[in-house]
Amino acid sequence: MAVAEANPSVAGVLLAGGLARRMGGGDKCLRQLGGKTLLEHVIGRVRPQVGALLLNANGDPARLARFALPVAADVVEGNAGPLAGVLTGMEWAVEEAQACSWLASFATDAPFLPEDLVARLMRAVQEEGADMACASSGGRAHPVFALWPLRLRDDLRRAVMEEGLRKVDVWTGRYNLAMTDFPVMPFDPFFNANSPEDLEAAASLMA
Repeated sequence: MAVAEANPSVAGVLLAGGLARRMGGGDKCLRQLGGKTLLEHVIGRVRPQVGALLLNANGDPARLARFALPVAADVVEGNAGPLAGVLTGMEWAVEEAQACSWLASFATDAPFLPEDLVARLMRAVQEEGADMACASSGGRAHPVFALWPLRLRDDLRRAVMEEGLRKVDVWTGRYNLAMTDFPVMPFDPFFNANSPEDLEAAASLMA
């Protein structure tokens, strides 16, 4: 798998604000896989790709202190979904990562995500003249693995706060979205561990 250098114009947000119902609740990203948490696996792949990195998680941030990342809760109350996490990342990046003009978002339950994800999303935006880009594999879009322009922060805030918009694809449908397809062999890099059974499958893939 290709590995790309960090892009200093891109901030990253790790989306860990979900309720993890299929995993029995709690912090899904803190479940163990191969002697490390899912979050550690994801950070290891994401950190080298971005210029700054935020962990988006609700609740007491002290439980996540060991990861040495800034932590921000959703700027929208009520577990409003991944768009709220993206907006949270945008708000943080505008204030705290002012060298960045883009935000890359990542789910924290995908331990095999591509190490050249940001580079390929950026290339797709540039080559297609698109507003934003998201990943796909095996005929499926992965809208939380995406690259968002910080210039649309106010637009997203209005959509989430005033319109009550919650579906990622409804918002991206308003813009020119580039899709970047990744191969699924030898396995899908966007395999996500949503359940205890998925964790067992991930352990087998890792082995």
